[in-house]
Amino acid sequence: MEPGDADAYFGKVLRNSPSGTRLARSQALTTYFTFLELWHKVELHRMTGRVVECPIDETNRPRGAKDAQLRIPPQEPEVGQLFTGWAGELATCRKFAPMARNYTASKLMSEVGLRVNEARRLDLDDIKWNLGRFGKLQVRYGKGKRGSGPRERMVPLINGAGRTLR
Repeated sequence: MEPGDADAYFGKVLRNSPSGTRLARSQALTTYFTFLELWHKVELHRMTGRVVECPIDETNRPRGAKDAQLRIPPQEPEVGQLFTGWAGELATCRKFAPMARNYTASKLMSEVGLRVNEARRLDLDDIKWNLGRFGKLQVRYGKGKRGSGPRERMVPLINGAGRTLR
């Protein structure tokens, strides 16, 4: 995508769209190209011979007060380092029960992808060791869809989640 392509898209296709739509689309493109530049610029240059550059420059970006948010997830060694250090602090912490609860909930969320609200409503009876190869976790208060209320679901205990719960 070249700057001319972006100009044509925003100048012709989205010309009569609301300003919020134009702003959201430009921010989505900016976020995507920022991600490419941060994580894959060298690899893409090596494969294609072209340098990745955002087609929407600062002067042609639609006006608006919203800033693009780029969230880069931590890499596997960083997550491992976090939980290794946290587990080491469990032996010397002042209040063991709350810290062990927080550690277990956070580790469980990272391993099976639970949301915070789902993890906080779990109970020991929600662990079903006899279901599936690794066991399953019954999430009784899962996220609903567009105000429909909580949805129940079964989550497999993958990525060592069974070991964490034991």
